[in-house]
Amino acid sequence: MQLVRQTDEKAAERQHRQPRHPGGRARAVAAVLVIAALGSACAAGSEDRGGAGRTGDGGGGGGGPVESPSGGPGRAGPGVGAEAAKKAEAGKKADAAAAVKAQALRAVATKKWKLAKTPLAAPAPPAVKPKIATRKGFEVTGGASLPPVFTNVPTKEKVVFLTIDDGAEKDPELLRMMDELKIPYSAFLSDYVINDNYAYFKKMQARGVSLHNHTLTHPYLPGLSYEEQKREICGQQDKIKKRYGKRPELFRPPYGNYNAGTLRAAKSCGVKAVPLWSSEAFPDHMEWREWDRNLHPGDIVLTHFRGKEDWKGSMPDMIRNVMKTITDKGYAVAKLEDYV
Repeated sequence: MQLVRQTDEKAAERQHRQPRHPGGRARAVAAVLVIAALGSACAAGSEDRGGAGRTGDGGGGGGGPVESPSGGPGRAGPGVGAEAAKKAEAGKKADAAAAVKAQALRAVATKKWKLAKTPLAAPAPPAVKPKIATRKGFEVTGGASLPPVFTNVPTKEKVVFLTIDDGAEKDPELLRMMDELKIPYSAFLSDYVINDNYAYFKKMQARGVSLHNHTLTHPYLPGLSYEEQKREICGQQDKIKKRYGKRPELFRPPYGNYNAGTLRAAKSCGVKAVPLWSSEAFPDHMEWREWDRNLHPGDIVLTHFRGKEDWKGSMPDMIRNVMKTITDKGYAVAKLEDYV
């Protein structure tokens, strides 16, 4: 299939006014009562400040009603909001320091693995994942209720997503390289080429890589019946669940080819989305599916598990090439599952 571009309560102050009585003795009694009441209130306030279960309102002064140790209404003491602000500021500084340290370690790994430039750090994942829709021109009949097919994730961030297909090459250097460089990627696996070494992909999963569905035997799906497609897709769902503990929610059809039956079959066994790709990486060049031969925010980059017997270089060579392209163009690699 040819791809184209496309968000106080403030506690009421209580004033205890004693009724006036004629005569000095009455006034003296009233004064004694007021003093006793004030002393009781102060003692309660002191108890609240030392008790467990207090919370602040996040503001600069007092807070709303909170529970005192006895279960009754307590009072948030002054300075709680300021303390929270200090903690938040300290957290930000710690995060910034951690990011600097991580990038410094990445620079060291860059030299070790002979990359042209240190990969850029991806921004924090979105608090809410963007809504994914089928790309225009990729629709199928009745597709409104089916998993969306897309080549790009809606985002304004300068990030792209690296995905690797099938699983034929099982280069241990790739695992070490990607782990040390902290480059996220997603694997779309076919059972017929991974079944001789399931453990390799278990190691990959332990390093934080998500494992997804690329069918059992990598067939041309539109040429199969619905039941045959279902066996290919759902069979691989079961294999991945058995071997790696989780049934994938992402599926990529071999060669990027599919029809309505493909998407129906995929949905029937838990697939939520069908990411294709905008460009493809090789050890010595890039192939572009978009008219401008360029990267765009949210683009999905495809490559394969291959070795020197299949293309001009190793898996680390491919990573060096694709990362040079991505970094030169000012992009960072983000984790697909953080957005989809």
